[in-house]
Amino acid sequence: MSEKSLVQVDDLLNNSPFMRACRRQEVPFTPVWLMRQAGRYMKEYREVREKSTFLELCKTPDLAAEVTVYAAHRLNVDAAIIFADILLILEPLGLQIEFAKGDGPKIHNPIKTGKDVERVREVESPEPLDYVFQAIKKTRAALRPNIPLIGFSGAPFTLASYMIEGGGSRNYVDTKTLMYSDSGAWHEMMGRISRALVKYLNAQIEAGASAVQLFDSWVGCLNPDDYREFVLPHTRSVIENITPGIPVLHFGTGTTTLLQLMKQAGGDVIGLDWRINLDDGWMAAERAANGELTGDPAKFPHGVAWLAGQIHALGLRFGVYTAIGARTCWRSPLAMSCTSGDGASETASGTSPFLRALTSSERRMTLLERLRASSALWAALRTMASSHGLIESPLNFAKARKARK
Repeated sequence: MSEKSLVQVDDLLNNSPFMRACRRQEVPFTPVWLMRQAGRYMKEYREVREKSTFLELCKTPDLAAEVTVYAAHRLNVDAAIIFADILLILEPLGLQIEFAKGDGPKIHNPIKTGKDVERVREVESPEPLDYVFQAIKKTRAALRPNIPLIGFSGAPFTLASYMIEGGGSRNYVDTKTLMYSDSGAWHEMMGRISRALVKYLNAQIEAGASAVQLFDSWVGCLNPDDYREFVLPHTRSVIENITPGIPVLHFGTGTTTLLQLMKQAGGDVIGLDWRINLDDGWMAAERAANGELTGDPAKFPHGVAWLAGQIHALGLRFGVYTAIGARTCWRSPLAMSCTSGDGASETASGTSPFLRALTSSERRMTLLERLRASSALWAALRTMASSHGLIESPLNFAKARKARK
């Protein structure tokens, strides 16, 4: 590619609605991307997964790029996110990780004591994760030139929690026990994780990521004082050392009481989950907002009509219609992400390509009709719902629950 062509591609990316929203610049519409673009709601993804394990898929650049590009192009979203996992960085840190089918990630040599922290390696080079960087390069080459590619990893606290708990947790007792009982060991471990993340995320950027996201999925278990003492300095050290000029998305769940502190930790975009109204969170974070439209899992059985109502309610508040993406886990709520800069809510005349099928200038349509008009989105929702016996009817939900028992 000529130097002139490269400049043109860079201009397309930098002026894309997603990148402009990250910089809090005026955008023609609210850009939409899906946190889990490639998932089992998609037939093509399931076909790939039948031939490989999840970890094999992550570690095979051609396959990781294939599922990333296919999902982004088929759904016509405004940004793509590389197919990977937040925990891949744990292997270079010295943890033995397994993605057990049906059970989620398992750490076979967890960190339980201050003495165990000595086993956490200082990552000198991100080279062991080269398969991620190769997947990013291949994805960037295959993506449409105006679609930014998002790289990511887990944030320090969430990674530390996995390392200590050995997998998922409901109460994080082991994590908090180490944090409170041996703060020196805790900060040493968090420092090693943070330094590794800087190398890892910057290598993703060098490979072609236009932005990077830190997922702090479990940090909502902390109160503000604990976050300030045990987390904020380490998350800040990661974000402050990311390649200058590259947007950082800082996302957490259950963080309604932590948004001001997350802002202090850093990030061009602050992620908001389903537990807070997007407008309230946007005001609290005082940053560009990366918001989830979600449904409480308890409400999901009421079907796609209920989801359409949620979209309509959000559209009324923001003057834009947003869309839905399906998480791959049965127990998780539906989620989508819309990244809004300062001008997004004021310039609703445009519509994201992903959302054009949901609006009509020719005739008035119900939101359910608009969902059905978007064939790719509708097929995804129907596929995901049918896999759980949840096609638009609470009765189907009851039958599915009874069948599981």
